[in-house]
Amino acid sequence: MAVRLTLDEELTTIVSSGQKPRLLLHCCCAPCASYVLGYLSPFFKISILFFNPNIHPREEYNKRSAELYKLLTLAGYSTKVDIFLGDYDSDGFNTATVNLRDEPEGGARCRVCFELRLRETANRAKEGGFDYFATTLSVSPHKNAELLNEICGVLSEEFGIRYLHSDFKKRDGYKRSIELSKKYGLYRQDYCGCKIRNK
Repeated sequence: MAVRLTLDEELTTIVSSGQKPRLLLHCCCAPCASYVLGYLSPFFKISILFFNPNIHPREEYNKRSAELYKLLTLAGYSTKVDIFLGDYDSDGFNTATVNLRDEPEGGARCRVCFELRLRETANRAKEGGFDYFATTLSVSPHKNAELLNEICGVLSEEFGIRYLHSDFKKRDGYKRSIELSKKYGLYRQDYCGCKIRNK
């Protein structure tokens, strides 16, 4: 099993190498991405994967993906950031969570949802020859960073690709995402995306 470095240790190692590794960053929405992209872009060549089949309805999915393009246009990162849009596969999400409808927010349904999205990210990172994968999900105070890191640690081993162990809500990451959202006029949704929670 590979030694897992903290985020600071990983970034220090990258700086020492003099290289900018390729990172596939799973993004749940533009507000969360705003902080994480700003934080990581000095260290990585970043591509975004927008794969969130939990988002309901399709119009909401389209709105959130459009906001990512808006962010990239307005923020003007020093290194070009590409976006890969995943298929809108709400049927796959609904099938995976069909027996978990009564689970509370943060319960077993959320774990299945995280695994679904992050497995796709790890798989695409492997297939695309990326050096790392990561997710913006941990910016939110409503998301369990320990659980996200646990899931991604397992996927890292399975796919043989490095995961950027992180909790982006630390160091006022969430607060900064709110500030950046206001600065760029980003749409901030009031629900994660799940149809069950959107009643």
